[in-house]
Amino acid sequence: IIIITSPSEPVPLPEPTTTIEGTDSVEVIATHLEKPRAISFGDDRIFVTEKIGKIRVIQNDILLEEPLATLRTADVFDGGLLGIETHPDFSNNHYLYIYYTYEEEGNLWNKILKIKESQNKLEEAETIFDKIPGSKFSNGGVIKFGPDGKLYVATGSVSDSSHLPQELDSLVGKILRLNDDGSIPNDNPFDNSPVFSLGYRNPQGMTWDESGNLYLTDFGPTKNDEINIVYAGQNYGWPFQECSGGDYIDAVHCYDPSIEPGGIVIYSGEKLELKGNLIMASLRSSHLYQLEVTEDGVVSQKSILSGIGRIRDVNEGPDGNLYVITSNTDGKGFPDASDDKLLRIIK
Repeated sequence: IIIITSPSEPVPLPEPTTTIEGTDSVEVIATHLEKPRAISFGDDRIFVTEKIGKIRVIQNDILLEEPLATLRTADVFDGGLLGIETHPDFSNNHYLYIYYTYEEEGNLWNKILKIKESQNKLEEAETIFDKIPGSKFSNGGVIKFGPDGKLYVATGSVSDSSHLPQELDSLVGKILRLNDDGSIPNDNPFDNSPVFSLGYRNPQGMTWDESGNLYLTDFGPTKNDEINIVYAGQNYGWPFQECSGGDYIDAVHCYDPSIEPGGIVIYSGEKLELKGNLIMASLRSSHLYQLEVTEDGVVSQKSILSGIGRIRDVNEGPDGNLYVITSNTDGKGFPDASDDKLLRIIK
């Protein structure tokens, strides 16, 4: 099912805040983050990437002054230190995975780094996947471990005029599926290929439902943002199809005009009355959305948080609360004196 929608004026719940005091429903955990990009969790800590190259640590609701690591990243608008994910067995192995953009001999590339941390310090670092073509504007960068224990990596299209998202031998505009050491699983849909699916422009969020369905958000060029259900080996059309109407897999939800969808998570906890719903951050429309999901796709949408500016990522913590980061210092927002922030939604 394809649903084309322009967001109606929502009634934001709970009452939002742009101050450092918070509300009864939203707690401000950290302020003055610099271009934050993604959130992950491990051992009662929250890890946040800053696009400028820093991995920040929040422990006991305190943002530690010293970053876990600082990387030399490319200084481009939509590149830098992007996705972060903790290993499913993080409590025992202390592995973190990051996706970042770098420059080499005048060319932009993306790589995946596997980091071992100890007491909030970098102990070891290993490049496990490299030479993903980079761009000033469309690097993708979402990395998540799936319910199958594999590492899924969403890459960008590099250029709107490029047909590389349609070429299987290119890493551009793809979802890659890797083992935790960066090697290629032998049950991938294409022989000896890391490619899981293809035909994307600039993916920003990934999550799985209880049935194992993978949902993906993808930026359109100026409209036609997509939410897709991703199937192994399938082609989602970019740049030849936007949303629907061609010979490719149709999006389940399409936004015209653009809202710039960011991170997504399907809430599985008990603390909030959102179980089974897809929760999606939005940059341009500056809302956190609740979307009801059925077997046929997304059927309805409402705003559950607004008034904090651009929202980059959302994730569910091990405590059953939702965590969001704002993106007002990214060059397109209007930051206040305490931006950017990490917030916890508690009711």
